[in-house]
Formats: sequence, C-alpha cells, structure tokens
Amino acid sequence: MNARIFVGDTRFDAIAAGDRGVAYGDGLFETMRACRGNVPWWDAHWSRLQRGAQQLRMTLPEAAQVREEAAQLLSGADAVLKLIVTRGAGGRGYAPDTDATPTWILSQHSLPAESPGDGIAARWCETRLALQPALAGIKHCNRLEQVLARAEWDDTAMRDRDALEGLMRSTEGDVVGATAANLFVLRDGRWLTPRIDRCGVAGVCRAWVLGELGASEVRLGVTEVETAEAVFLCNAVRGILPVARLGGCTWPLHPQVSALRERLAAAHPGFVINLAANNPETT
Repeated sequence: MNARIFVGDTRFDAIAAGDRGVAYGDGLFETMRACRGNVPWWDAHWSRLQRGAQQLRMTLPEAAQVREEAAQLLSGADAVLKLIVTRGAGGRGYAPDTDATPTWILSQHSLPAESPGDGIAARWCETRLALQPALAGIKHCNRLEQVLARAEWDDTAMRDRDALEGLMRSTEGDVVGATAANLFVLRDGRWLTPRIDRCGVAGVCRAWVLGELGASEVRLGVTEVETAEAVFLCNAVRGILPVARLGGCTWPLHPQVSALRERLAAAHPGFVINLAANNPETT
C-alpha cells in the first residue's frame, strides 16, 4: 500500500497521537475506483465529502491539492484510492474545535477480485444499525457496526462462508443495505431501494443508479427483499453486484441488471474490466 499523510497543506510522516480521527472516529472517508490514474466519479465523491463535513462542522483540505496529490500517488494505475479526512489533532475530550486544521490521508490499494458475473451469495447479518439521523447518509469514520457484522462470517455455518456480502437491518427491523454496499430490489416491475434518512450510507454508485432506474426510496422489510423479482448491490469500487443467493432464496441474472451493468461500464471506464471479465462475448 502506498500512502501520503498531510496536516493542512503540509506533508507528514505519521499521524499525531492526539488526532481526533484516531481517538473518536471524528472524520470522513471516501473509497474511489481509479482507472488509468483518473477517478471518473471524483466530483461526486468530493460533493459527498463536503456534505459530510458540513454535517460534522469540519474543515476540509483544499480540493485542488488533494486531487493533485491523488493523481501523483496513482501515477496512471487502475486501483482503489482511499481518502480519509479527520478533524485533526485536539486535546483530550469530546468538545470539537471547528477551526482545527484537518489531517488527511491518501492511500492506494489493489482492485478487488472480480465477482461472479451471474451473481453473488449474500447472507443476513445479526448485527443491527442504530438509528442516528444526524449521521445518516455520510461516510463517517466510525464503522464498528459494519466491522461486527462482517466478523459474523467467522462464526457462521459452512454454507454461508462463500457469501461476499451481508445485508443489515436497523434496530427497528427495516433493511438498510449491505455492510459495504447499497441495495436495490425489483418488485411488481418497480425498482426500490431503502431510504437512508435514519442510518446507512448514501453511496455514490447508489446515486448514479437512482438516476438511471428512477428507483423509489422506501422502507423495506426482510420479506419484501426475499420475495423480490431481482436483487442487486452496488458500490463505487465493485459496481453492480447481482445477488444470486440470499439464505434459501435464489435468483437468476435479471436482464435489467445485465443492461444496467452495461450502462455503468459506459458511464465509468473502470467498470469495463468488470463487464469484460464476466461477459466473454464482450472480450
């Protein structure tokens, strides 16, 4: 992994011991797919970062410098780019300094392995997401609920260990999404996705899909997901992930999902690789 650390506009070799991101998870992050050193959805990621900073009343670094450093770090690579921005260093205690100089970290990672073209296996997670509208939608640095949910794979039956993702519900029981992806289901010819007004992350790929499908944001229960005509997950690194199996439920690859993957490849060149790998006729 290659990484660069900054405080304001100055590069450092380490993170301060008193950094609030380390102490309290007081920060935000974006995980982006780069293609040949470029991040096609950069503007969408930065806009979400700005919304999160406004909610947390936190200062962001200069966008131009972050983008320039990102380009240098990527150096033309196909990779995953992660940007973490914390409020910065502060004294002990929860009270935030809204004028603190932010710490920001850029890191480059390998692309994930391609998922099966005919769909992935998923499972239900026991860990629930707490309701907190003040943090809903933003990608803040406290992801302990997702960490606990993902750890469930180590304790599950063998038949579930091939699951690539797990679906999470809120403490009230409605389905919110996957541990690291948003959820879409097809019911009665209409595409639906969970509302992200009380918990969960409003994904960048989710926003693109909403525009493409005209999907409705609703409260979804477990039964509504399991009896859907088609189910898929999406995020900005893996793209569109058709769900082939969820517990005892199975789905064939739906033609609308296949068509959506083709439109995604046209909109984001990084996903052309996904499409070619999973559709031999396109190679």
